[in-house]
Amino acid sequence: MDEIVKIKIEHEISRIQKSLDAIKPLFDLCKLKEPDIIEMTAAAQVLHSFYNGVESVVVLFFKYKNEKLPNDIRWHKTLFEMAFGTNSNSIKIIQDDIKKKLEKYLLFRHFIRHSYSSELDWNEMGPLIHEIEDIWKIIKADFELFIKNN
Repeated sequence: MDEIVKIKIEHEISRIQKSLDAIKPLFDLCKLKEPDIIEMTAAAQVLHSFYNGVESVVVLFFKYKNEKLPNDIRWHKTLFEMAFGTNSNSIKIIQDDIKKKLEKYLLFRHFIRHSYSSELDWNEMGPLIHEIEDIWKIIKADFELFIKNN
């Protein structure tokens, strides 16, 4: 892998990690009690940023591989599918065992872009917050393996 591309990807991965580390006190609080509207709004922003970061890394990988990126109205969903091997070169960046869980973050990203804080539902958000660190470990390992093998 080209060193400049590798640096860009590693930088993006470190930004995701830094964001999750910084918000850990909120995650811990959410494990103890249901968050209020301010805490839920903050947690929603973290979920949104997390998924955007994952997408950014996937885009960098595909640009490195000269894979054509989607640019239609469903490009987020198409990019998601591409990350699991549905692309012209069958490049698999993220392993299938995490697909259903990660898709929930994609759906939340769409929801939060088109809603208001007053519409947040902890029953929907709670599982995403509670699982984000474990999901990130798996995705981060997949990203690191992709870097190593390319």
